[in-house]
Amino acid sequence: MLLITGATGTVGSEVLRLLLSKGHALRAMTRDRTRLPASAGFDVVQADYEDPDSLRRAVDGVETMLLVTAPPLATVSHDTAMLDAARSAGVARVVRLSAIGTGEVVDDTKILGRWHAEAEQALRSSGLAWTLVRPSTFASNVRWWVEMINEGEPIPNPTGSGVQGIVDPRDVAAVAVEALLSPVHAGQTYTLTGPQLLSVPDQASRLERILGRQVRTIDEPIEAARRRMRSAGMHESFVDLALTGSAWVRAGHNAIVTDDVPRILARPATSFEAWVEDHRHAFASRGA
Repeated sequence: MLLITGATGTVGSEVLRLLLSKGHALRAMTRDRTRLPASAGFDVVQADYEDPDSLRRAVDGVETMLLVTAPPLATVSHDTAMLDAARSAGVARVVRLSAIGTGEVVDDTKILGRWHAEAEQALRSSGLAWTLVRPSTFASNVRWWVEMINEGEPIPNPTGSGVQGIVDPRDVAAVAVEALLSPVHAGQTYTLTGPQLLSVPDQASRLERILGRQVRTIDEPIEAARRRMRSAGMHESFVDLALTGSAWVRAGHNAIVTDDVPRILARPATSFEAWVEDHRHAFASRGA
């Protein structure tokens, strides 16, 4: 039995799809059962990281688990609660979704992905077999731009000219599946990127070419981005997390391309352009 936490998220939902196609016994964990169909071909368990009894029910009979914790209220206590339940239930292996650059110092004041770093250490010291999956920025994050593109507004860019190895989340899910199904990945940390380095303006120009519509960007200093996100009602912990990462990218620290995706999947990493082509429908104007 495989347990997928974060089962309705970007990666978790794709992991479920891939594993279901392979015929594996699956259990999906979610806080809201209505977000997963009752007849989807896998078990669904309603659980919350703040409810230890629900976590014990979730891991009962599980051999291997994908562990996903996420903002806006991400905390290492969620990971440790899940790991405690897993250890008590006899779970053998845990694959954790983390993030590129976890633990690096930003501007000598902040730790990139502090909760990821603390959670990774908790997993390493848990006594369970582990694999860490650290993806770069998802290609799918450009979905956040859809409304602005449709309204002809420029995309605020807090990362400046900083480039990143933008990764297709479908590749991240495929690597996670490999790690879930084979113990040869135990003890490994994989940094997952796409095949090329792209800045936000680079992504915009590719979107413009593929969609045949104007996609503009405007440079946004970090503190201006902070004011914008706060005014939009975003949780302060999420704002701080996001902008710590933006400052790291802006300073050129995420100019990283690795061969982990092609090496593990035995095929090239998916390009940003390919992701856009496959998701053109997401950018359709209202009424189109």
